[in-house]
Amino acid sequence: MKLGIFISLLLLLSSCWPTKFLSLDDDSMPEDWKTFHIAPLEITSATAPNNYPAQLAEELRSGIQKNTRLKMKSTIDAADVKIYGTISNYSTSPIAVQQGDNASLNRLTITVNYTIETPTKGLEKITYSSSRFADFDATQQLSDVESTLLESINQQLIQDLISKLQSNW
Repeated sequence: MKLGIFISLLLLLSSCWPTKFLSLDDDSMPEDWKTFHIAPLEITSATAPNNYPAQLAEELRSGIQKNTRLKMKSTIDAADVKIYGTISNYSTSPIAVQQGDNASLNRLTITVNYTIETPTKGLEKITYSSSRFADFDATQQLSDVESTLLESINQQLIQDLISKLQSNW
């Protein structure tokens, strides 16, 4: 009897359960946006690794293709949505200072400034900045944890860009 009630309750709840908790559907993107192109990212931060702009650009391209209906174009002139970016900050700083002015944590912060051009209402251009960070133990060298930190920060930067594209700006 208890098993029958449990199964009935499970079926009832599963039929009402939401199928999506966080949707990346691009319902709010204008219909005339079909393609995108990300220009090679520039770097103005002296401390960023030389390969980071190419790495981030590739991850942005992949993230947009996976999470929106936009298709990538190989040339910027052929794209509906044109994205330009500059990595303006790539820095570490101590946080969580302990007794004796020693830090227990350090923070890697990355800031990317974007310019997005779209065909909406003629040619609309918007600029915005996205700054994200990840913390690491002060006893570790940045070079030892940098790839893990970049993975986390890049995912946040990708989500910021997708959210911006999907907003009704």
